[in-house]
Amino acid sequence: MRLTGPLESAALLTVLPVPRAAAASARGVLPWAPLVGLALGGIGTGVAVVGDRWISPLAGAVLGIAVLALLTRGLHLDGLADTADGLGPLRGRERALQVMHQSDVGPFGVVTLVLTLLLQIACLSALLETPWGWLAFWSAVTVARLAMARTGLPGVATAEGSSLGALVRGTVSVRWFAGWAAVLAALLVAGTTGDPGPAVRLAGSALAGLLAAEVLHRRARARLGGVTGDVMGAMGETTTAATLLVAAVAL
Repeated sequence: MRLTGPLESAALLTVLPVPRAAAASARGVLPWAPLVGLALGGIGTGVAVVGDRWISPLAGAVLGIAVLALLTRGLHLDGLADTADGLGPLRGRERALQVMHQSDVGPFGVVTLVLTLLLQIACLSALLETPWGWLAFWSAVTVARLAMARTGLPGVATAEGSSLGALVRGTVSVRWFAGWAAVLAALLVAGTTGDPGPAVRLAGSALAGLLAAEVLHRRARARLGGVTGDVMGAMGETTTAATLLVAAVAL
C-alpha cells in the first residue's frame, strides 16, 4: 500500500489540513478509510461522552453526531441525500445520475437525511446510558469506513461518469479488507476487557451495519450501474445508523 495512503484518505474524508503534495492521489483513500474511521470515532466518542456527563445523554448524542459532521465537512451526509434523490423516485439510470450530480437536494434526500440523523441521535442517546455505549459509537464510525472500503474491492462496478469511483476502483484487496475487519474485532474484544457477551453483541451490530450497506450497494448497482462517490458516503451513513440501531437493541 502507498505510504501516503493515510494522508490521501484524511485529505478526502476529513477537514484535516493535509499537504497537497502528500495527498496528490486518491488511490489510498479507501484502503486507509478504516484508520480514518478509528480517529474520527475516537474524537466523536470523546465529545459524546463529555456531553453525556456534563449535560445529558441526548446532548451528548447530538454533540457526537455534530462533531462527526463537522470533521467530515458533511460530505457523507451530502452523499446520503444525493443518493436518496437518485434512488428514490422511479426514473431511468441517466436521469438518476443527473439528479445526483445537481447541487440542490430534493424531497427524498431531505426526508432521508433528517430521519437518518434522528435515528443515529436517538440510538446513540440510548447507548450512552449503557456501559458499552461509547464503544458501540466508536465501532459504528469505524465500521462505516470499512463499508466504504468495500467499494474498492476487485470487481466492484463503478457508475458511468463517476470520477472518484474510477480512481479508487480495485484499490482494496480482499486480504487488506479482511485484515481491517480482524483489527476491528480485536479492538472490540480489547474494549470490552475480554467479556465475550458485549463483544459478540457489538460484533453482531457491526455485521448488521455492513449488511445494510450491502443492500444499498446492490440497489445502487441495479439502478445506477455501480457506485459513485455519493453512494460511498451513503453507505457510510447507512452503516452508522444500522450499527447503532442494532447495538441499542442488543446492549
